Amino acid sequence: MDGIEWERFQQLRKQWGAKSVAVIGDVMLDHYYWGVVNRLSPEAPVPIVDLQEESFHLGGASNVANNLACLGLHPVIFGVVGNDEAGRTLRELLEQNGMESAGIIVDEQRPTTVKTRIIGNNQHIARLDRENRAVLSPQLTAQLVGLIESFASQLDAVIFQDYDKGVITPQLIETVKQIAHRFDLPIFVDPKYRNFFHYTDVTFFKPNKKETQDALHLPLQTFEDVEKAGNQLRHRLNADLVLITLGADGMVLFDSSDTATHISTRARHVADVSGAGDTVIATFVAASLGGATPGEAAALSNIAAGAVCEEPGIIPITMAMLERAIQQAEELYDSSA
Repeated sequence: MDGIEWERFQQLRKQWGAKSVAVIGDVMLDHYYWGVVNRLSPEAPVPIVDLQEESFHLGGASNVANNLACLGLHPVIFGVVGNDEAGRTLRELLEQNGMESAGIIVDEQRPTTVKTRIIGNNQHIARLDRENRAVLSPQLTAQLVGLIESFASQLDAVIFQDYDKGVITPQLIETVKQIAHRFDLPIFVDPKYRNFFHYTDVTFFKPNKKETQDALHLPLQTFEDVEKAGNQLRHRLNADLVLITLGADGMVLFDSSDTATHISTRARHVADVSGAGDTVIATFVAASLGGATPGEAAALSNIAAGAVCEEPGIIPITMAMLERAIQQAEELYDSSA
């Protein structure tokens, strides 16, 4: 299934509206310098960017929360920032976008994670990262767990959004899983390397191709390789669903029947793939909470990811963008039928 019918989409969005989702993980601030390039530096073979604009955006787990909010859901974000200007800016952005910051705690020992991107002529030229990947202390982990537990009765789902920045630990994963199971909450995971195999007994697990290859030590060169890896992952983790994203080659969904469903890519013009994975998991969760089948949720996620990849910079999927992308997908299908 590569697409979704308009009437079905409208039905799903009505059902997912106002659902509450915990987004647990590494929050980040995305800092952009936007400009134009007309010449190279005489000092080195690098472009000179004439700065036109500077902007700040929600990144990492906070970008996933922003995607959910833009789709009409109610995200509750749990993460850690430093006691710095970037942390204050991130919390202000959350509140400006209608999201609570009560689940954000301050770690005096680390800076807020900031990714600074330099964009010239709408092309990504360079990135500077400021971060500390040290594992969160047991005391702050306990504080974070306490906040999550206090919101649990209000939630409809849990997302682990892991970027290996140290906030998500095996202790946090295990404790939150126990809370989620107690409240019968589905668990969705966007993993990274450090905790990859700690996410057992979850509803949905979404690695990308490189993460899967590195974790399993298997080259994924053919569809048969991907199929073998996906089924191996699903059984090893005891996950209900595994979705492996393949960049320009789309994504492959694995379900409890060991069926592999390939969804081809939807981006017509790729400007920037940054943040596409955040959009995939947010849209998949929204669709699932709206009553979509796994295949429908994957198809809708694929369409949403294609839409955000057509824009420069990390942006969330808005309802208007998603509606337009679905209509365009239907037109492409009709013209090729």
